Amino acid sequence: MTAVTRRGLLGAVGATGAGVVVGGVAPAAFAQEPAAVAAARPRPVAPVDQEIARAHSIDYRALPQQVVGVDVEELMTVHSEGDVAPLRERLVAEVWKSADGKLPDALPKVQQGVAAEELPAFTGLRRIDRLTAELPYGLRVHMYLLLPRRTAGHGRFALYHNGHGEPLDTMQRTVQALIDAGYGVLLCAMPLYHWNPKEMRSATDPDTVVTVGNHNEFEPWETPGFSTLRLFLEPLALGVNHLRRAYDPPSLQMIGLSGGGWASTVYPALDPRITRSYPTAGSLPFFLRSAPPKPSPTTGDWEQRLDRHPAFYRICDWPDLYALAAVGRDRRQLQILNRFDACCFNGVGHRSYEPVVRQRVQVIGNGHWELLEDATHEEHTISPYALDVIQWDLDVNCAGRP
Repeated sequence: MTAVTRRGLLGAVGATGAGVVVGGVAPAAFAQEPAAVAAARPRPVAPVDQEIARAHSIDYRALPQQVVGVDVEELMTVHSEGDVAPLRERLVAEVWKSADGKLPDALPKVQQGVAAEELPAFTGLRRIDRLTAELPYGLRVHMYLLLPRRTAGHGRFALYHNGHGEPLDTMQRTVQALIDAGYGVLLCAMPLYHWNPKEMRSATDPDTVVTVGNHNEFEPWETPGFSTLRLFLEPLALGVNHLRRAYDPPSLQMIGLSGGGWASTVYPALDPRITRSYPTAGSLPFFLRSAPPKPSPTTGDWEQRLDRHPAFYRICDWPDLYALAAVGRDRRQLQILNRFDACCFNGVGHRSYEPVVRQRVQVIGNGHWELLEDATHEEHTISPYALDVIQWDLDVNCAGRP
């Protein structure tokens, strides 16, 4: 989704003690035991920005009426680890209309050492590669692999997804922090947005190439035999295939904003090769979509909508997708929602499902899920505070792990 407003961001955050730590911890910290690292660096904490809070209504502080009578436990179909693989296979099978429920094993086309002038001026890189996913109907999606000059010895890679062409400030801040911490970064955006072409073959005439302006125009391509969700998710699968084939990293992290937050929720639910995920401002369960503080229902964009993809979203609701993204050895998900977000998925309705999903993953006993409510600002962004928490989680909770 695109922010309703964009303002200058978060000058006061540093005063709260939650400034950004660009570059994370020293490389040796990745080999320390988690307890030792935690003792040296406590989790960042930031208070609610009271000036912003006073400017917003009670809807930003109180649970909405829509949560009354909703039993989130009953919404969830993941009760044990044995439920995970069959549910994941059903979701994959629906996206790719496959019989085996397996992700594609194809690879993208790779161009090494490109200039990539369309990207922000990242520093500390030794090379940028362009990966191109060739999709059905001739649609192409580009991804950029940023290889750091300093790897910090941990060998980790991360995917960063900037969604529907979100402004580049959040991308630059977040990706630069990962590069400085020694991560290789696969930079992604949704089809049709940012650097991605808008041309594809007509749904009815394969000899005709048409220009598609936005995802709502995908409707002619959505049929019982083809899910347009494939156009969003297959590039990620091909990108991960390349990373595993070329670099065999010990872990893969995924961070995304808005539509990228949607992708950083759904794709890790389908692909357990994503070790840790940090979706930001990307989703809410369907029972909360009509809730305030938004003046109108937050239906979500094309890829989010139950009415556009009933077969997929009726397999399971979002609480199950959150659990699927978190369950597994060394896997974890931290969902980040901005309480005063100027765009979407704001308020405090998430408090109705957060303890249920967290407890369900704890009961399964393999993986970790939690939610960070960011009330330090009113932007549609990954704030400096949220980025600091992400870096802390990777450096501390994941220290001594792949």
